[in-house]
Amino acid sequence: MLMLNRPPKLVLELSSRIYNIRIISCVFLVAFSFTISAARASSADQAISLPTAMQRSLSQNPSLKFFPYRIDALNGQMETAKLSPAYELGFDTENVGGTGNYNGISGAEFTIALSSVFEMDNKRLARIGTVSSELSLLEASRQVESLALLGDVTRRYVDVLAAQEQVVLAQEATQLSIDTLDIVKKRAAAGATPDAEVKRALAALEQARLSLFAEQQRLSYLKVSLSSLWGSSSPDFENVEGNLFQFGEDISFEQLFERVKLNPAIEIFASEARLKDAEIRVAKTQSKSDISWSVGVRRAQDTNDTALVAGFSMPLFSGSRNQGAISTAIAEKNQVFVKRDVMLLDMHNQLFRAFYNRKQAILVVNSLRSTIIPSLEQALIETQDAYQRGRYGYLDYVSSRQELLSARRTLIEAAGSALTYGAEIEQLTSEPLASSQYNENIKLSGISQ
Repeated sequence: MLMLNRPPKLVLELSSRIYNIRIISCVFLVAFSFTISAARASSADQAISLPTAMQRSLSQNPSLKFFPYRIDALNGQMETAKLSPAYELGFDTENVGGTGNYNGISGAEFTIALSSVFEMDNKRLARIGTVSSELSLLEASRQVESLALLGDVTRRYVDVLAAQEQVVLAQEATQLSIDTLDIVKKRAAAGATPDAEVKRALAALEQARLSLFAEQQRLSYLKVSLSSLWGSSSPDFENVEGNLFQFGEDISFEQLFERVKLNPAIEIFASEARLKDAEIRVAKTQSKSDISWSVGVRRAQDTNDTALVAGFSMPLFSGSRNQGAISTAIAEKNQVFVKRDVMLLDMHNQLFRAFYNRKQAILVVNSLRSTIIPSLEQALIETQDAYQRGRYGYLDYVSSRQELLSARRTLIEAAGSALTYGAEIEQLTSEPLASSQYNENIKLSGISQ
């Protein structure tokens, strides 16, 4: 009996993953909840789950490692921004080394003074506000980078999951070619078919083996690509867990787009706008001149008298000289809103493409599973039986086999595309697609004879 049907090895509802990012004490935390309906992997296999891949990537991906250093740098700037103007100690001497009464130091005057600056218009608070806004913007940037990384992990994970299915399909195609060769040899030995068909069946077997090798090589590359996201050049896992045929529920495009407006990539513009507000405040404070002051004691050497000295100074017309800086800061803030609108339009287009491509891929999967593949399975059974009875030729048998294998290959590709587009939608909306209510373990259809 020739069997090609197989249950899925491991079931993981990929589309029910949830990643919800929050900023707590400068640490990026991802809450990832999901539903698992999984079969046990053999003890010899080292399987990795999607949550594990995400956790490793968030903790070890090189692109995220520079954020702590940037935070440390901004914290240093915050300490500097909090400082009040420094005090200076000055020493002046006059009437020294002259002639007559000012010969030597007999007529000298010595002054020791302490000086500093009175900052006007809360410049210190404005500096602190700017650095604080930079910290908030940096945290928002880390949130966006982490969310993008999670999306990349999911897409590569789906690629590996689909490649595993393609390898299994290629193995089954190879076995089918072996069985076909045996059937053709028996017919040739009985004189029911020419020897040329044996050679063609043998060539088809070698081509199936080459295709299997190519799929295995592709799977190896994709596993390396996935593990590189956590900085590893060699995967420490044999396979990934998951069910390629769980897609989640449909949500209307309008609902999804409302979620897109809350994406961290959009919210980051709010942080950038707050930074620009802080820079405007700093620019406006520079319009108020600081007052430099000094106070000290002067001693006249010739009379041995001392006296208190004090003074202050401030620049004139600094307000009008600073209007250019204020105008620049306001213009830069206005640019933020324009960039936000451009980004939102671009994300609308991305969502539209992913939404309808996902619907199309799911439609293809459902059509293949419900109608096309069952029909091709039955056709292959009947064609194989007819070939063995001598009613059909070799080309009819091979064509029927290839049509079924091609349909099953398309099924895997369409399922992988549906999950990939679903991951793109989740990245755009920062929320998971609702898990599917259809919990039946979906099997690739089989062929029996």
